[in-house]
Amino acid sequence: MHTLLGVNMEDDLVPAASTATMDTTSTVFVVDDDDRLLQTLRLVLEKHDLMVETYASCEAFLNASHPWDDGCLLVDGYLPGMNGLELLQRLKDSGRHLHSIMMTGNSDVTMAVKAMKAGASDFIEKPLEHSELLDSIDRALAQSQDEIKRVIWQQDAAKLTSSLTMRQKQIMTMVVAGHPSKNIAADLRISQRTVENHKASIMTKTGSKSLPALAHLALVATQEAWIDDHPTDMQ
Repeated sequence: MHTLLGVNMEDDLVPAASTATMDTTSTVFVVDDDDRLLQTLRLVLEKHDLMVETYASCEAFLNASHPWDDGCLLVDGYLPGMNGLELLQRLKDSGRHLHSIMMTGNSDVTMAVKAMKAGASDFIEKPLEHSELLDSIDRALAQSQDEIKRVIWQQDAAKLTSSLTMRQKQIMTMVVAGHPSKNIAADLRISQRTVENHKASIMTKTGSKSLPALAHLALVATQEAWIDDHPTDMQ
């Protein structure tokens, strides 16, 4: 009887309590050269209503088409050809954000550290324990969804700030840095009333209801690199 996951595969699999909010719209990509383990993982994960894609090698996984920003990767650390660590490093170097879990058949601290540095969100040992595996996948999928939301918010923030004029971006930078309108006017050699008019336009264009909200928006948009200079020769 197959118990690679510490689970009797003929039994009904009851979802662990921590999987109650598991995102079942994302895909779990499993990469391992053990065909029997791939079949077992597919059965277990699909019983929890997760979509699963299995691959016998890292090369096969890379050659397939994936929604790189949605889902998680479960990969063995020691595979022939490209190993799991090399795959994680390849994904990291190419800027592909896929939350990953590395599996190994032995306790290897060095490999665990390298995996984390290469971007793995977790490191688990074989034989895989059912609840530990599902908990790890649940966390990875939650992180993936959080990342998607963060990217969307970042793009929206960048779009809002891109509607500002160069002068307005300049003033917004100074406002969120805590400079009073009087000081901004003096630094930019414009009237305080002009500064206030620009501030009103900035609030309207960005949909910000308060200065803290504007500061948050500007911080998020900065990560999208909307502007990093504020020339002082503009009127």
